[in-house]
Amino acid sequence: MLPKTIELREIKKFLKGLYKIKENYQKNDTYGYKALVRDIVVIEMLFSTGMRVSELANLLKTSINIQSGTIKLNGKGSKERIIQICDNEIKKALKEYTILFADELSESKYFLINRFGNNFSDQSIRHMISKYQKVFGIQKHLTPHMFRHSFATLLLEEGVDIRYIQNMLGHASISTTQIYTQVNMKHQKKLLNTKHPRRHFNFLEES
Repeated sequence: MLPKTIELREIKKFLKGLYKIKENYQKNDTYGYKALVRDIVVIEMLFSTGMRVSELANLLKTSINIQSGTIKLNGKGSKERIIQICDNEIKKALKEYTILFADELSESKYFLINRFGNNFSDQSIRHMISKYQKVFGIQKHLTPHMFRHSFATLLLEEGVDIRYIQNMLGHASISTTQIYTQVNMKHQKKLLNTKHPRRHFNFLEES
């Protein structure tokens, strides 16, 4: 069974919707605005790093360096890997989040915090994604893991070597990562079937 992904236009719609809400938000509702900034950070990190939702929910504040844009993750089997955040807009969101949640972060070892000062659980992340999916009118049922699958397949479509993707996803074996090549082949077939200029030639009809 091929991994389910989110189309790039749907991810763009999701993020654009979040930033639009933020732009129009009345900041006097302190916690509501703070939670929105945190939600943006969650989606940005899921999509930009391909990390597992459990890794994100349990991310320690000592494991992220916003200045250098590096995140240290301990995945399955306690295998450590480092993911980089290179986009300045994401870094800006991370900085705003740490300022808004400064008091809560000083009392917690976790990076993502809920309204009770505990870590923002993977179940809460699932509920949050489902909530916004409905708000933005996205028909497909979205899950955190679909952002991870999309991260991998979109990088593959951009020509990134599968071994780099394996390293970023934290897969112990390349065979686990190779499932994304099947998704890529499906995409390739669609592209060649609909975009290749040969489809405009019709020699049999001409003759």
